[in-house]
Amino acid sequence: MILVTGATGTVGCEVVAHLLAEGEKVRALSRDPSKAQFDNRVELVAGDLMKPETLPAAVAGVDRVFSLAVGPQIGVQEGNLAQASKKAGVRRIVNISVLGAGEAGRGGVAEWHSAGERAVQNSGIAWTFVRPGAFMSNALLWRGSIKNLGKVFSNYGDGKTTPIHPRDIAAVAVRALTAPGHEGKAYPLTGPQAISVAEQVRILSDAIGKPIEYVLITDEVAREQMQKAGVPSVYIDAMLPFGAHVRAGKSAKVLDTVEQVTGKQPLTFADWAREHADAFQ
Repeated sequence: MILVTGATGTVGCEVVAHLLAEGEKVRALSRDPSKAQFDNRVELVAGDLMKPETLPAAVAGVDRVFSLAVGPQIGVQEGNLAQASKKAGVRRIVNISVLGAGEAGRGGVAEWHSAGERAVQNSGIAWTFVRPGAFMSNALLWRGSIKNLGKVFSNYGDGKTTPIHPRDIAAVAVRALTAPGHEGKAYPLTGPQAISVAEQVRILSDAIGKPIEYVLITDEVAREQMQKAGVPSVYIDAMLPFGAHVRAGKSAKVLDTVEQVTGKQPLTFADWAREHADAFQ
């Protein structure tokens, strides 16, 4: 039995689908199972990573765990899950982290995930860390401005990132969950190409069949937009410095980890855009 946390999220739902396709028994953790919709082969269980008393039942009878937590309390969440897993006899944890985790001097989201990784390691359970960079699905944040204004606003300038399809992240995680030889390894992941926001916008424009304008904005304007959108300040402070990182050309390195682990070429942003074109109409 494999427990999947974050099962309703972008990567978690792909992990569930991959595991079912491989014939694995899957249990999905949800704070409110009544609102979760899964294949009837999935066992649903209620639980909250911030409430350790809810976790023993979730990990009972489980031998492997896919763990994914978000926010500034990742270290606490991963620690709660790892300790409950240890007591239940779980043999392996595959943890979704982030590119840059474990590196000295990296703050923000990378530091949140570094704390999560340390909590998993401290449990003594065999672990694998999957460290993706930017998700292609982050482009869904542009839906409103594309639909309403025909524009995409970004403080990334002409800098490039290496976005990865969530399905490829899941494929690496599932390989680590189901095959031997991945214990004690950390896998940094990127997509197959370094691509600017302007290039992503052109690809999306082709996919949806209408023009989209790319509008460069400053970090200050980006902060104002996030504040207006109701993004909590702790997230803004953690994410905003990444713009300068991208503009400086520090996020354009393409890695071949997906192919090394899965034996398959990773999907392109054009693949993702075609799959999700309807979301921008």
